Amino acid sequence: MQPQDIEPLFTRRDGSYFCARWGRPIVPIVFGVEDATLSVVKGAFEAICAMAGHKMAETDPEFGANVMVFFFRDWGELLELPDLGRMIDGLDEMVARLQAGGANQYRVFRFDRDGAIKAAFVFLRMDKALAAQPAEELALAQVVQVMLVWSETAFAERSPLGRLEDGRVVLRPDIAGVLRAAYDPVMPAMAQDPSHALRLAARAGQGA
Repeated sequence: MQPQDIEPLFTRRDGSYFCARWGRPIVPIVFGVEDATLSVVKGAFEAICAMAGHKMAETDPEFGANVMVFFFRDWGELLELPDLGRMIDGLDEMVARLQAGGANQYRVFRFDRDGAIKAAFVFLRMDKALAAQPAEELALAQVVQVMLVWSETAFAERSPLGRLEDGRVVLRPDIAGVLRAAYDPVMPAMAQDPSHALRLAARAGQGA
């Protein structure tokens, strides 16, 4: 990918550039699904972390689990979850906004002092569109979108996934290259200067 291809992936609607990666091992926990789907989601985390060169762990010393993935049918269900309001500032307003917009997914990130991701909340309202996706595809796409803080519109027109000739769905090679480049140890955990896209492009082109 060229820098001009990468920069929009991290350019916010207000025109600012922002990219952040995880600064600690990932510890996911999933709510609202059966055991079979749970294993699929955790398997997606394992596969993407291995590809990116990042680690997972059994527990996070600060949070226990630092990625919480919620599957549900209606945004209002979030207001009934005990303690979620303590973890998500402005939960009522967030739910009202997402309900009004008809959203089917949303992600909230928390950051450490260096700007690296330290926790993430993934909310998936299982409408017809999401429910129609095979569990493996849905899980893979969601994990990709929680590995970095992407632009709100990064995957609005094109999924981060691609389909092979044999029908299997995999992470697009260009997006995989960006992920690996972002997790290169010499790269910053957080960047707000568009020149960061130049460094990502250089490493992605080398197979980082």
